[in-house]
Amino acid sequence: MEYEQLAWLHFVTIFPAFLVGTWLMLRRKGTPVHRLLGKGYMIVVFFSAGLTLLMSAQIGPTLFGHFGLIHILSVWSLITIVVAWRAVKAKKIAKHRNAMIGLYVGGMLIAGSFTLMPGRMLHTMIFG
Repeated sequence: MEYEQLAWLHFVTIFPAFLVGTWLMLRRKGTPVHRLLGKGYMIVVFFSAGLTLLMSAQIGPTLFGHFGLIHILSVWSLITIVVAWRAVKAKKIAKHRNAMIGLYVGGMLIAGSFTLMPGRMLHTMIFG
């Protein structure tokens, strides 16, 4: 796939995940709806973060002509999802909560903010 196709696929997966993640952060935890949406959220974010590893960095220095600094957040997101999943399965709720908050802040808010920087595709799409 080409970069722009990957970017669109990433956007159409991560934007709904952002909305669901926000809802999950604001609502009561541990309910059947939380568990169901949480599983879907983790699966979609894992897929979307993995997808970003296929996208070459467009701004700044690169490693092997492909990976940029933003890819650190992609790898961090993938690891955090695994940690959160294992924690909830082991009934380590505080560890799960902390991992999910970290994923939301780092993977959604911080990485999402980077996508709005001038020169980035999403910035161009929104602001022209």
